[in-house]
Amino acid sequence: PILYSYFRSSCSWRVRIALALKGIAYDVVPVNLLKDGGQQFSAEFKAVNPMQQVPALKIDGITLSQSLAIIHYLEDTCPNPRLLPQDVKKRAQVRMIADHIVSGIQPLQNLSILKQMGEKKMEWAQNCIASGFQALEQTLQHTAGRYCVGDEVSMADLCLVPQVFNAERFKVDMGPYPTITRINKALLELEAFKVSHPSLQPDTPAELRA
Repeated sequence: PILYSYFRSSCSWRVRIALALKGIAYDVVPVNLLKDGGQQFSAEFKAVNPMQQVPALKIDGITLSQSLAIIHYLEDTCPNPRLLPQDVKKRAQVRMIADHIVSGIQPLQNLSILKQMGEKKMEWAQNCIASGFQALEQTLQHTAGRYCVGDEVSMADLCLVPQVFNAERFKVDMGPYPTITRINKALLELEAFKVSHPSLQPDTPAELRA
């Protein structure tokens, strides 16, 4: 497999965690979202992903984009360890939390949106994340065990950790979100979350390396 990735892309990080958890070895092709006006806009990368976004994964003779679609494919083809619970209600909760982050928070503070916000980008990102985290904190108080849904790592957790990383980058006050903070801390102790961290990627700039 070949993963087109950017070290700080939260969507790429979700996929890196899934690949690590499932023990799938892969090669990385870095796509720098800032350099050369954004390498994702090159003709070469547009041929890989017409949406001109990372991640994209070449695997089993196909090319997939969109992080959750990639993770669902990995789940279908490499079911252990599972990232979706067997219990139907818990599975629905995992998908709900993942969608909450992937659709309801992350796109609003994505690079393409922040560019348009100009000088207000920090304030905009903080407000979008805080609004989403207020709702997420309430949801997790009903679903969480050690992790987002019960005590097994799920697709929801793969979405949570990169979003908390973004929140910290944008200096969001995490005080009001004790459940999110507790789960994030527990997940960052797991090997798959450590090795996939933005500070340890092939394209991580020297000054940001762990």
